[in-house]
Amino acid sequence: MPAKSKAQQKAAGAALAAKRGETSKSELREPSKQMYESMTEKELEELASTKRKGKPEHKG
Repeated sequence: MPAKSKAQQKAAGAALAAKRGETSKSELREPSKQMYESMTEKELEELASTKRKGKPEHKG
């Protein structure tokens, strides 16, 4: 499932870093916290690896 916006892709990357132990969960903001709790590492990896070119900053 590819990310639909740059913001979604960035949030997934932050959640993935927390899942891997690279950052602490307490540093996450709300969208990333929800992703952290509800998605697997593989799902987060798919979202975070989406190309940013041509994506809107936020889904409108």
